[in-house]
Amino acid sequence: MNYIQCFIYLAVLFLLAKPLGVYMVRAMEGKTRLNRLFGPVESAIYKICGVHAEREMDWKTYAIAMMLFNILGISVVYAIQRFQNILPLNPSALPAVPPHLAFNTAVSFATNTNWQSYGGESTMSYFTQMVALSVQNFVSAATGIATLFAVIRGFIRKEVRQIGNFWVDLVRSTLYILLPLSFILAVTLVSQGVVQTFRPSQTVKLAQEQTLAVGPVASQVAIKQLGTNGGGFFNVNSAHPFENPTALSNFLEMLAILLIPVALCYSFGYMVGDTRQGWALLIVMTLIFIPCLWVCAHYEQTGNPFLTKMGVDQTANAFQPGGNMEGKEARFGIANSTIWAAATTAASNGSVNAMHDSFTPLGGLILMWLMQLGEVIYGGVGSGLYGMLAFVIVAVFIAGLMVGRTPEYLGKKIEAYEMKMASIMILIPPILVLLGTAVSVATNAGKAGILNPGPHGFSEVLYAFSSAGNNNGSAFAGLTANSFFYNIALGICMFFARYWLAIPVLAIAGSLAQKKIVPVSVGTLPTHTALFVFFLTSIVLIVGALTFFPALALGPMVEHLMTAGA
Repeated sequence: MNYIQCFIYLAVLFLLAKPLGVYMVRAMEGKTRLNRLFGPVESAIYKICGVHAEREMDWKTYAIAMMLFNILGISVVYAIQRFQNILPLNPSALPAVPPHLAFNTAVSFATNTNWQSYGGESTMSYFTQMVALSVQNFVSAATGIATLFAVIRGFIRKEVRQIGNFWVDLVRSTLYILLPLSFILAVTLVSQGVVQTFRPSQTVKLAQEQTLAVGPVASQVAIKQLGTNGGGFFNVNSAHPFENPTALSNFLEMLAILLIPVALCYSFGYMVGDTRQGWALLIVMTLIFIPCLWVCAHYEQTGNPFLTKMGVDQTANAFQPGGNMEGKEARFGIANSTIWAAATTAASNGSVNAMHDSFTPLGGLILMWLMQLGEVIYGGVGSGLYGMLAFVIVAVFIAGLMVGRTPEYLGKKIEAYEMKMASIMILIPPILVLLGTAVSVATNAGKAGILNPGPHGFSEVLYAFSSAGNNNGSAFAGLTANSFFYNIALGICMFFARYWLAIPVLAIAGSLAQKKIVPVSVGTLPTHTALFVFFLTSIVLIVGALTFFPALALGPMVEHLMTAGA
């Protein structure tokens, strides 16, 4: 049954890749049927904001516009949190958010990370959730899509400096892609019982009187999944029945996590004029994802030896599915929990429907490693694919050295400048993750937040910085992250992990756009073949393994050996 569920999930996902991929290209070109509906809105936005849609930008202007918009977003979200106690739509009279938590949350949502050091229903008002956080869910995802399309233009254009207009790309990706998809998903989720209301928390009497938090949930859940944001309205995220009430809502939310990242691979191939290129990148991602999913599911299904030693029966029978059910949703079981966990850590989404901290050591290692690969296995909307393109540049550069010719990709010569920028993109996340982890376990402020001693406590810190340093947002839990030290440290990691990658990739786009397109010759390395797929897969795996093996050996691997000897 586990294998059937995984097959159905991936089959539906890939069937939707082509139609959605083509639609997104047309949407970014302003050539969809929705232009009749949203065209006047788009024009009005440009007029109000003083945007000249016909004027394109070079990569530096594009990057400056992107950074200014995102810094403005951080500032607005921070201010709303700090003054939420006097703002409307606060029926629970929640107080202002503390400064260090407000900083962490503002950076988190602006960078498409959505790390949460707080319980949503007990910390953020409806106004903050909708006007601050949900808006950032849209525009942070739109920023990733815009950046990707600017990069693609760098490959397909020749001898020009312009790579598009950031404001146009931002507006179109929001109006024509994210809003329609979110509306459809939100309405469907409401039909399944996901809450959508402005009423205050409701008091009900069951066995005893209980207060149930409610709010405008469905609208936020839809974009949190489609935009690979992941921030939950409730503290327990999509394990909460008001966020994820049925098997159908669970499947649709899992599908939404990977839908746009997968479809963007087809968009890439469609735009460069060779869909085989997009399929090749998607195959590389899937070749890494499927074994990781299998290993995670295998160890969760095997069970936890510590629980067996305590007398807990983990064998399957007519009444229980068997395996390690600790921290899993009984409604969904191990299969849906592991598919979700693998998808959310691969896709830079971060939402959860089970407690990752309760996974077996090697099951948790897989989730951590999927993030540590740089969030290029599907990854965030836009950011995952342009992260993978950095690995492509490294791969073709190495291949060119091996055969003694100038490396090329899609007709553009890959030279020292592109290689330097790609190297920065690949090196920045590991530096942030490993440095942040090292400082945390070596300082009193960092160690004060560790509640679990030994290798599992180390894994929790490593997971937290892997999540922040790769803009994922999920958490192992068990770590007191809502402290001044962790809110500031993780906030800094999230900021640089987002923009120190986005700016170099735009520099690559600007450089490539100015180059001529080199005709294909007998010496050109084909980048759509099985050989290149194998080579690129190996590059991604080797970089990930060599970078993080020592750290993983100190955490989940040691814990696994301890568990095996239980």
